[in-house]
Amino acid sequence: MDLQFYGANCLGITTKKISIIVDDNLDEIGRKSITKEGDIVLQTFGITGKSSHGKIVINYPGEYEVGDVSIQGVAARAHIDENGLNSVIYKITASDVRLVILGHIYPELSEQQLEAIGTVDVLCIPVGGNGYTLDAAGALKCIKKIEPKLIIPTHYAFKGLNYQVPQAQLEDILKELSMEATQPVDKLKLKAGDFGESAGLSLLEIQA
Repeated sequence: MDLQFYGANCLGITTKKISIIVDDNLDEIGRKSITKEGDIVLQTFGITGKSSHGKIVINYPGEYEVGDVSIQGVAARAHIDENGLNSVIYKITASDVRLVILGHIYPELSEQQLEAIGTVDVLCIPVGGNGYTLDAAGALKCIKKIEPKLIIPTHYAFKGLNYQVPQAQLEDILKELSMEATQPVDKLKLKAGDFGESAGLSLLEIQA
């Protein structure tokens, strides 16, 4: 399983058989959509635009099997709506690697949600804060409960991304997380057995 980052909460996941695009709202924040007609599209919360025109669009809790990938959507309360369960956490499993995409969720995860998520190798988690998504403190709450082996921050300030709400700088977030990050890489090749016993933090370069 290969993982790339395109800014905001947009991720590209590829396996031998399929391509998955998560939360492609890039055309709403000053960049071009990356979604192609053959892609499997996952939407965690209120995503519109070209990303809704993939081969298969998943935007609701449930269990799905696509190609060589198992996808589980878990209902969650959105960070910016205090009135209900209206966001989706996705757990993507391929080749024994378990990847979770949190999206813009309220940080108080229930025991039922944690049980549904289960064991996690890689956690992609937004950290930009300012009332729109998780900040560093909220991210830490989720990390401690989920206990992933590898953490990848998303949705932080970056030149050329015009967020609806200003997001925190990555440097400031890393200080609050008190975790040492690896040097940014263009792509992560995720393989079962490559993860350490203690949680690490990896950075992905934002693709042009």
